[in-house]
Amino acid sequence: QVELVESGGGLVTAGGSLRLSCSASGQTFNDYDVGWFRQAPGKKREFVAFISKSSITSNYVDSVKGRFTISRDNAKNTVYLQMNSLKPEDTAVYSCAAKLFGTTLYSNWGQGTQVTVSS
Repeated sequence: QVELVESGGGLVTAGGSLRLSCSASGQTFNDYDVGWFRQAPGKKREFVAFISKSSITSNYVDSVKGRFTISRDNAKNTVYLQMNSLKPEDTAVYSCAAKLFGTTLYSNWGQGTQVTVSS
């Protein structure tokens, strides 16, 4: 198991940028794929971005393509989500989650960090 802690959220005006971090502790982090998810008030949680354990594969929900970039530094046990050109509709609690490579279910979740984008 790994424990995940997100940081980097905050309040930003539309068009601004934030970088979220997901720091892991526990078992070997580079055995885990990592995803970022978000949940806005009154809405279901949605997938945002994914990165495989060795950074070979990444993908994004269509609404953030070209604006968000996911990356990881396994030496620092950290995954990042660089968010540029933020829009008010990006406002949500962002959470990272990890799953062992080759499995389908995310077994470890962080507590989330709030991102608020004002217009």
